[in-house]
Amino acid sequence: MKRILLTGGAGFIGHHIVEGILKDTEWEIVILDRLDVSGNPERLKDIEIWEKEKYRVKFIWWDLKSAVNDQIQEEIGRVDYIWHLAASSHVDRSIADPMSFVMDNVVGTTNLLLYAKKIQPDRIIYFSTDEVFGPMEGNAPFKEWDRYKSSNPYAASKAGGEEIAYSFYNTYKLPIVITHTMNVFGERQHSEKFVPMTIKKVLNGGVVTIHADKAKIISGSRFWIHARNVCKALQFINEKGQIGDKYNVVGEREVSNLEMAQFIAGVIGKPLKYEMVDFHSSRPGHDLRYGLDGAKLKSVGFKYPKNFEESLTKTIQWYLKHQEWI
Repeated sequence: MKRILLTGGAGFIGHHIVEGILKDTEWEIVILDRLDVSGNPERLKDIEIWEKEKYRVKFIWWDLKSAVNDQIQEEIGRVDYIWHLAASSHVDRSIADPMSFVMDNVVGTTNLLLYAKKIQPDRIIYFSTDEVFGPMEGNAPFKEWDRYKSSNPYAASKAGGEEIAYSFYNTYKLPIVITHTMNVFGERQHSEKFVPMTIKKVLNGGVVTIHADKAKIISGSRFWIHARNVCKALQFINEKGQIGDKYNVVGEREVSNLEMAQFIAGVIGKPLKYEMVDFHSSRPGHDLRYGLDGAKLKSVGFKYPKNFEESLTKTIQWYLKHQEWI
């Protein structure tokens, strides 16, 4: 029986990873989470198969700003894989309090890697972000090994954690694999995020803020991907990814923020009220456009099981039935 240590397993993406592992494998899962702003155990309880499969999940409260001591190591037990998703991840909060992001995403990652160095798992995945590259200009999305140019403390802290992880591969030969993922959506996401926030505003007749260029004409854009597709990609990379390498986990296509809002309003069946705002003035440190090149993961045989429109439509419909999550 394989056992995986999943940090941040009560978070938005993390709980979808838990769901995917319970559905697709017979693995046992050890979740390490401190249950702060992002972590919410109610997400786990809301998973359809939770009651049937929860016996395979062990939860341990721990804040990785502290070293993983012998007691916690013993409580975790044997581990074959480590997937490190735990992180502070909100750009606005990182701008207000950058040091907390350095502590969580750099120091926390280092503490986890020092623990991994002692137990020597078969595979470690460090879950990073497209934001480490900074804004995409023109039509050349970033490849895995392109230079970094972080625009905000969140992105810089994730880049710092990523570099620490890669240094442990080089120095200590830890089996590190790094992923970069773009904008993720799905059920039970924090209400501050764009998709649930837009759903709520459309339902209530509110005005949706669309971040745009300085002229307030061109909307910002992202590649969007459902959390379940992220889980499938991580499972594939865990099995077939090259140790010491990096993989971009990218959505199917680029979609502007305005297109996303219009799509959401269309599924709901209500008009969209929106305001275009200069993103640099309203959100300093944010980038108008991100872009990753997903050809590498595709070239080694991975295909996303769900397409964008189907995934987003089902997500919107789920929120309409579970409005307590918005």
